Formats: sequence, structure tokens, C-alpha cells
Amino acid sequence: MKSIFDIFKIRKDERWLAIVSALIFSFLNFMTVYMYWGRFCALSDNYHRLFVRWFRISGFDPLTYEVISYWDTAYNVYRHPLLAFFMWPFYQLNQLMMTLTGKNFSTVITALIIIFCAFYSSIFLFRIFKEIIMVKKREAYLLTALTFSMAFIMLSAMVPDHFIISMFALTLTLYLSGKKLRNGSALNMWQTIAMFILTAGISLNNGLKVFLAALVTRRKRFFEWRFLLFAVILPSAMIWGFARWEYRTYVWPKEMARNEVKAKKNREYTEKIRLQVRDSIGSKDSAAVEALTKKIKQQKAVEKYRRDHKKIWNKNTGKPIAKGEFMRWTDKTTSRWDVAVECLFGEGILLHSDYLLGDVLRNRPLIVKYDTSNLLGYINYLAEAFIVIFFVIGVWMGRKSFFLWTSMSFLLMDMLLHMGLGFGINEIYIMSAHYLFVLPIGMAYLFKTIENRKRRSVAIYTVCALTAVWCFAWNIVNIIGYCL
Repeated sequence: MKSIFDIFKIRKDERWLAIVSALIFSFLNFMTVYMYWGRFCALSDNYHRLFVRWFRISGFDPLTYEVISYWDTAYNVYRHPLLAFFMWPFYQLNQLMMTLTGKNFSTVITALIIIFCAFYSSIFLFRIFKEIIMVKKREAYLLTALTFSMAFIMLSAMVPDHFIISMFALTLTLYLSGKKLRNGSALNMWQTIAMFILTAGISLNNGLKVFLAALVTRRKRFFEWRFLLFAVILPSAMIWGFARWEYRTYVWPKEMARNEVKAKKNREYTEKIRLQVRDSIGSKDSAAVEALTKKIKQQKAVEKYRRDHKKIWNKNTGKPIAKGEFMRWTDKTTSRWDVAVECLFGEGILLHSDYLLGDVLRNRPLIVKYDTSNLLGYINYLAEAFIVIFFVIGVWMGRKSFFLWTSMSFLLMDMLLHMGLGFGINEIYIMSAHYLFVLPIGMAYLFKTIENRKRRSVAIYTVCALTAVWCFAWNIVNIIGYCL
């Protein structure tokens, strides 16, 4: 038990990083709380409507506010099977605060959770750079700073969504895996189970990354029948079975109630049209009345379809690969190149000042370009290019590292889902905290390879430092401007 808590102790060489990180993340979350406290501190009889209606930071969801205000499985239970239950103690704390003050402290409590997860994500990343890849301390500081200067990692560290919580679990998994690889050992059964429950409980697809880490550290031993059965198959079956139980217990009754309300409204709507038809044609021929009623309903349905088709959320959604429960969320038509340049490595790293923090489901086009009518737009494209190029070079130079390929497996899995199949491709930058931290990890191998070549090392360090400063300055100015 002591060794579990030791990992959260701040070491002497991490104190400055800890102080700076705590100050920055506290400031970012202060802005969010300041922005929404006046509206969200009031008690309500419908928190979902309150938060979803008024929260406006890109496409992030304020569901954590809702769960901490009035506990329910508001998250998608198949994607986040345990997240609502992880939030239950914080809901109890908020209930106590509500009783004592008559105010809803969900924004403040959520901010504390986000600060904790962002803080330790930065600590674990710093340790990865310094202890696992073994770059110099100044490079470790720089790469950590570069990671959290990226736009949607910075935003994830200040919004009430699950992404920074996932990043905390993923960086912890990578750090533990890296230590095992350095020591020549492997993730054992209980470590794998614990990390899978934590990570998959937050976001189910990320749980697969724990198995990828176990595969790299254990190699052939991953396929031992005891490990496969007790650390992979049974936990996967249990968490999926729990998600199914959660759906039947909490979600299905509400869906049935909504469907009944919808059916009732549809019957009332049909009867209203039927009465209008009967009055207009003056006929008591029920067959004629029903035929005309059906025709009018079909015409109105077509008109609604045409109106919806013109709405921005429909324009920003490509055609799915196939129809089905899950495949209907895929996308085969959206341009992968445009998304890569302007969203994946664009908006994810540097915010676009046009449609700043807009939502593709409300008011933002899918593809927004940097304004190249002035020098700033070109600088943004150049900074993006530097990061991607240095990452690619670093991957090549570290291609023999098992730890690098553990990290790369995390990135490649997300790229298969988002860029390959098209899941969530229309707002891929929202998921940046799941994978963008792999870019500085790849870049670390570039620093490690050239550490004895002073001129090259100084030149690349300088370019990376300037890029990090530019990303932080550009993003923080835009974020502050938006919040104020």
C-alpha cells in the first residue's frame, strides 16, 4: 500500500514543476468557475437542461457538473461505464455543501478534480521524459511544458469533461509500464486488472491501451492462459456486463418513458391533423380522412428532414461506412488530409481565432483555416509543422525502443478509430488529451539521440522552446479572451 502512495509523492527535482503546474491549472479552472458560477451555483430541478443549455466551450460536455449536482448515469454507459460511480463521493460532498450553503458547488468540486488529474498528468509525463527515456532535466521540463501548451490539452485541464481524467490514467499506465521495462520486469496480473478497471471505467476504449501496455511489457507471457483469463478476458467481460446492467437499470426505463411521451405526442399530433382534415374536406369517409392525414404527415416529415439537412450539425457529419448500432457513428467521406492539418494537428495544438472555441454541432464549420492574410497564420502552420516533423524524426530515431512503441500503440489505436473509421472525426481535437501527449514522447527520442551533438541539440532545443512559448502565449490569450 505504501508503494502505491509513493508514486504521488513530489520529489525534490519536481518541486518547481509542481508549483508552476498547480498555479497554471488553478488559474485555468478559476476562469471556468468565474465564467459560470453566477448561473450554475443556483439550485435547480433540471440540472441537465441548465448545464447543457448554457455551457459553451467548444464541444465539451458539462455532464460532470450534472452528475455531481444530482447523481445519475448521465454519461454514455457503454463508453464510460464506471465514471458516474467514480463521481458518487463528490456528489455526496456537494450535497453536504448544498445543505450548508444553499449553493451548488459542482463547478468548484469539478475544478478540484480536474486540477488534481492535470497536475499528476504533468508529473507523470515529466518522469517519463526524465526516468524512462532519460533525457536531461531541461529537456524534460521543456517537453512537459510543450505538452500542456497544446490547445486542447490545456482546455481539457479546465473543462468539466472526462478527457484530462483519462489522460491522468493513461500517463500513469505509461509511467508504470516504462518503469517495468527499465527494470526488465512486466506488469503483473493485479496491476493490469487495477489499471484496466480505472482506465476502462473512465473511457472503455482506453482500457484496451492497458492491455497493449501489458502486451509490450510481458511479450510472450501476455498469452499465458492464467493471465489471459484472469487479467484480460474476465475483467473485460465483467466491465461489459456491468455496462449492460447499468443500461438496463438506469437508462432503459428512462428511454421507455421518453418513447411513451414521444408516442403520446405523436398520437395527439396525428389526431390534430385528422380533425383539421375532417373539418376542411367536410367528409365523414374515414378512409379518405386517413389517407389525407397520412399524406400531410409525410409531407411535414420531408420538410423537417430538409430543414435538418441544412443545419450545421448535419453539414459537419459525413456519411457512415454502414448502418448499425455502432457503425452509424463512422465517417467515410470527410477529408482526412484537411482534418489532419486543421483539426488533429491544427486546432488540437493551436486554436483558430476564427470561430474561436465554437461547436461543430452548433456554430462552427468542420474545417477552419488559420488566417494567412497576416504573419500570425503562417507562424501557426510553421509551429504545427515543427512539432509533427520533430515527432516523426524522433519516432524513427527511437524505433528500437519498446517503450516508444507502447506509447505509439496508444496513438495508433486512436488514429485507427478517429482517422481510419471516422469515429468522432468531426470534432477529433476534443479527444486530444487521449493521444497528443505521445508527440512530445516521440520528440524526446530526438533529444536523447543528439544529446552529445551540442550544436544540433541547442538548435532543436531553441526551436522547440520557441514553439512551446508561442503555443502557450497564443492559446492562453485566446482562452482568456473567450472567457472574459
